[in-house]
Amino acid sequence: MQQVLLAFSMILLTVFAYFVMTKIYKRYSYPFFIPVLTATTLIIIILLVLHIPYKSYMAGGQWISSLLGPSVVALAYPLYKQRHFLINHLFPILGGVLVGAISGMVSVALLAKILGVNQTLSLSIIPKSLTTPVAIEVARGLGGNPSMAIVGVMIAGIFGVIAAPTIFKLLRVHSPIGRGIALGSASHAIGTSKAAEYSELTFSMSSVTMALCAIICSFLGPIVVWVFHI
Repeated sequence: MQQVLLAFSMILLTVFAYFVMTKIYKRYSYPFFIPVLTATTLIIIILLVLHIPYKSYMAGGQWISSLLGPSVVALAYPLYKQRHFLINHLFPILGGVLVGAISGMVSVALLAKILGVNQTLSLSIIPKSLTTPVAIEVARGLGGNPSMAIVGVMIAGIFGVIAAPTIFKLLRVHSPIGRGIALGSASHAIGTSKAAEYSELTFSMSSVTMALCAIICSFLGPIVVWVFHI
């Protein structure tokens, strides 16, 4: 019974933190106020102040984590609504997705090689631009650490969402296709949530990009590791 109450409390804590930070973000829409970043920070502070160990938090957090898979599948709905647009712009979309997927993995492999990052960390962060459930499996298949992969995914997602508005403005990227592909390929689900702020079409582009990147990079990962001898 005590374990159930603990799990329920941690779920309430997570939902409350996200709800509060979402309200703040809607009022003050600065990139650094994105709920994923601020809610995570708030939860960490609360756990530290109350001396709650990570294992205790995950008694409830694991139930929220289990929803990652279904949430990714749910992105198929806006994709279905935009299916005619996708078919009509198939080649530009596929081209953009391929560039995003390849550059995402190759750039990490190059930096890891140049900076002399150890093998385990390199293999863990190569799939950093994929959505969490896929990144975990790809990292595990490459011989990396799934926990490190999650950290890489979070950093890539948060940094991409923070930097995206400025990059779009500087490079004058106004196309829903361009914005959606950029956010989906660089920042996976977190980027897709940001894409929803622009338009439904941008959101759909980001959704399909995230899904295609997951498929492409599952095959591309071992090739990148082999090419760069990681």
